[in-house]
Amino acid sequence: MATGTIRYWAAAKAAAGIAEEPYSAGTLAEALEGVRERHPGELTRVLLRCSFLVNEEPVGKRPHDSVPLTEGGTVEVLPPFAGG
Repeated sequence: MATGTIRYWAAAKAAAGIAEEPYSAGTLAEALEGVRERHPGELTRVLLRCSFLVNEEPVGKRPHDSVPLTEGGTVEVLPPFAGG
C-alpha cells in the first residue's frame, strides 16, 4: 500500500471542501473508494464526471483498479472545465 496526495480542482475542490488530502491505497480505485467514504454526497457525484492524472500521467479510460499508485505519488482530480 502506498501513501501520497490527492489534489482536488474546481468543482471537486468545492465539493470536497478541501484542496488536497492524503491517500493510503494500492490502486486508484482504492483511493477513490476512500474519498467516497470520507466525502459522501456531492463529491461522489462530481467524481463520476472527473478525469484523473496519476503522477502527471492521464488515466484515460483505463479501469481504475488497474492503475497502481506509488509511494509519494499524486492523484489529480479534474472535473470538466468550461470554455476552451
